[in-house]
Amino acid sequence: MPGNYPRDNSFPSRNSFIKFEQLLKIRNFSPKTIKLYLYYNKEFLRFASKFSDDVCEQDIKDYLAYLLSTGRSTSTLNIALSALRLYYEEVLPRKFFSSDFGIKRPKKEKQLPTVLAKEEIISMIQAAHNIKHKLAIQILYASGLRVSELRNLEINQIDFNRKTIFIKAGKGKKDRITVISEIVLINVNKYIQEYKPLRWLFESPRDDQRMSVRTLQKIVEEGAERAGIKKKVSAHTLRHSFATHQLENGVNLRYIQSMLGHARLETTQVYTKVAVNKFNEIEDLL
Repeated sequence: MPGNYPRDNSFPSRNSFIKFEQLLKIRNFSPKTIKLYLYYNKEFLRFASKFSDDVCEQDIKDYLAYLLSTGRSTSTLNIALSALRLYYEEVLPRKFFSSDFGIKRPKKEKQLPTVLAKEEIISMIQAAHNIKHKLAIQILYASGLRVSELRNLEINQIDFNRKTIFIKAGKGKKDRITVISEIVLINVNKYIQEYKPLRWLFESPRDDQRMSVRTLQKIVEEGAERAGIKKKVSAHTLRHSFATHQLENGVNLRYIQSMLGHARLETTQVYTKVAVNKFNEIEDLL
């Protein structure tokens, strides 16, 4: 059962967690990853009801089994395991993860991405409340951005002449360039004239700050609902659709990898499994 450790400065591992946070920042982990790594290490100690120096390999196994029993995904287990591994190997250090008796990393489910038809995406855009919502859906799809990248998109990162978007410090702190279509650029101009954003393209209506990731996600989800789409749709679904449709249009996989910002070609190759153009030569059985 989870323990009841206090959450104030008397927490027994406070100093070591400060060192852990410093290590994560030095290694240039994203703020989101730092928050998750600290969270899972603190929650593990509460689960085990022990201090860091007192936990054993079985405690970690029990915690991972607990996460699995509560319906957590393999992706979540991998994040928790990575967080525990880094803390106990490099901050304490302990030897829970040696190859001799170490904890095996769970295999990730091989699920194919959800892809929308172009007609479905057009229906979402048409069903959106206003030009701001329409444009958010358009850029996510037509440029293949992650929702966090759309949130951080500044006006000066859009090159109207070259029809490109410069993504600064995307996932993995990597810069890249992706495309943006002429039609979307026309709508960007209309949107800027109407909403007059100062820095970020999608600013919060209440202040000069960026819109939240959750708000952008909600725009996509509500757009899909109003369009009558029954599939489970998120902002990342539009990114999957961008990659798949580019592949179906004959764009080289390496170019798609570059536009998506994937470090490994194998990550991009998943779209070859959902592209439908390869089925066009197969005759119908009925």
